[in-house]
Amino acid sequence: MTAVLVAAVTGAAAGLAGAAAFRYGEPATALPRAAPAVSGGATGLSATASMVLPSVVSVEAGRAGGSGFVVDGSGHVLTNAHVVRGAFDVTVVLSDGRRLGARVLGSDDDEDLAVLEVVGAGSARLPPATLGRSADLSVGEQVLAIGSPLGLSGTVTAGIVSATDREVRLGGASRTAVQTDASINPGNSGGPLVNARGQVVGVNTAIAAGRGGGNIGIGFAIPIDRAAPIADRLIRN
Repeated sequence: MTAVLVAAVTGAAAGLAGAAAFRYGEPATALPRAAPAVSGGATGLSATASMVLPSVVSVEAGRAGGSGFVVDGSGHVLTNAHVVRGAFDVTVVLSDGRRLGARVLGSDDDEDLAVLEVVGAGSARLPPATLGRSADLSVGEQVLAIGSPLGLSGTVTAGIVSATDREVRLGGASRTAVQTDASINPGNSGGPLVNARGQVVGVNTAIAAGRGGGNIGIGFAIPIDRAAPIADRLIRN
């Protein structure tokens, strides 16, 4: 809210200054501007984000909220178990704003993973994300975290892989995780960590926070090489 108010005040102040300059007949100065961008497809990380965003959903489960992403052509959604734990009614919000009911098809609390079955997934035509290989990640590689931090759906943050096999406590036990400095905050849980090729390489799950809470540049994702077989098992069983 503060950022919005500052922008509004700045815009209003700029408008008043412009009007005053015109009123008193001061010569207008044309500042040099870059030529208009040639229309074309997105490139780089912008293209990566555009590729993955349609597959990412917001997850609403009672008072809890998080993120998830579609993993197959049947519209199953992978998220964190802690996002939907104890919830009877689950809603997924698609990237275009549509809201669909869902049920928890299965969960693995030890690995902190859950699969949702979305009502009407076939007619909704949910595009699945492309799963990559976390084993191929390298420290320093660029990644994107996509999700709904603090309820802000479709948020994309960028960073690098800080470590590929950091040992942390996830779910009910100590697990290895992908560490990243891409900004991850409450609400990102269950969303995808994506490499520069638009492939999901992890499930964003936890952050290390200071006393005041919030992101301090240390986030953790469940490696997709471990998450994908668990999701497949939950869907089949």
